[in-house]
Amino acid sequence: MFLIRYQEIGIKGRNRYLFENKINSNIKKALYPLGKGKIKITNMRGRILVALGDAEPSKAAEYLSRVFGIATFSPVIKIVAEEEAIYQSSEAVMRQALERKGIKLGENDNVLTFRTNVKRADKTFPIRSMDMAARLGSYLLDNIPGLKVDLHNPDLSVSVDIRDGNAYVFSEKLPGPGGLPLGTSGKGILLLSGGIDSPVAGWMCMKRGVEIEALHFHSFPFTGEKSKEKVKDLCRVLARHNNRIKLHIAHFTDIQKSIQKSSCPEDFRITVMRRFMFRIAERLAAKNNALALVTGESVGQVSSQTLENMTAINEVTKLPVLRPVVAFDKNEIVEMAQKIETYDISIQPYEDCCTLFLPKVPITTKPSLDKIHKAEESLDIDEMVNDAMEKIETIYITSNS
Repeated sequence: MFLIRYQEIGIKGRNRYLFENKINSNIKKALYPLGKGKIKITNMRGRILVALGDAEPSKAAEYLSRVFGIATFSPVIKIVAEEEAIYQSSEAVMRQALERKGIKLGENDNVLTFRTNVKRADKTFPIRSMDMAARLGSYLLDNIPGLKVDLHNPDLSVSVDIRDGNAYVFSEKLPGPGGLPLGTSGKGILLLSGGIDSPVAGWMCMKRGVEIEALHFHSFPFTGEKSKEKVKDLCRVLARHNNRIKLHIAHFTDIQKSIQKSSCPEDFRITVMRRFMFRIAERLAAKNNALALVTGESVGQVSSQTLENMTAINEVTKLPVLRPVVAFDKNEIVEMAQKIETYDISIQPYEDCCTLFLPKVPITTKPSLDKIHKAEESLDIDEMVNDAMEKIETIYITSNS
């Protein structure tokens, strides 16, 4: 059994129930492979109680740690909120924690520091929180030799959450990813290149409740199956938080060749190419009820990511463009990629469509819109976009597919 805590959901107003319903649904979806429908979820004020049935607790903890909206969670013992029962259960939880840590008190003068925490949300419980915490600490000192109180930096804490006539006793507080429940903030199309930045951007939007569908631009035969598989692997990591990710693969070779053969100046080609990507992404968003585009752009990181280039690229879409890492430096993005476990995949040496078609001359950093429009004059934009849309391949990716 787990007691789940959230943060942002707790400060919502009259629509709070929508967020609670969504996180409940996401928890059920995350744990379904373990319990096959036997998982029971109960909402309490500011908490969610998950009864696992016969599901494996360690596996359930792994899955819960990926559910956006969960701030922290704890494996708990649930008992009736009576003083003696709290003492006995807290002693059992303490002994389990000692065994888990491999600590044998009393041997070689081993001493363990601890503290007790009591939260009394149920005011019908007759003992105030501070008084109950003091009594519980005294009980544990009397019954488990080798303990020593340390209120500031203890080796171990035993906590009791009293609510609705029950007490929940625990010694661990495990971290969740935080944020908002996935699906409460609409849907976005993630332009997923296969590099370091875009998977981080996708993860960060997911943390804010945005459901993600990925769009990858593939330039066969210049980029091969290994490049495509790399993108699928990135989607598998992101799918850990969503059970599955919808991956759209746009065949981009013809568009790139047309740009190369056109009168478009070489230093404008990357900007023009990205404008085509945004046009296709916008069309895909309309088809799939998405409300925004998501990219991994960071101001000034490369020549095509100046504010002037971003403005020129944005011109072709009416949708908001979310750039979660826009103010991150590369080291910060790398640290986040390592944290979410996409970095090792992203650095695999398979080139994407952008790197293969880099011009020999420096990319313009300050393109004017007039020059961009002139560069596109010889291109049949609508026909090129329509052709790319007709060839899009869609795959559903799960974390273990």
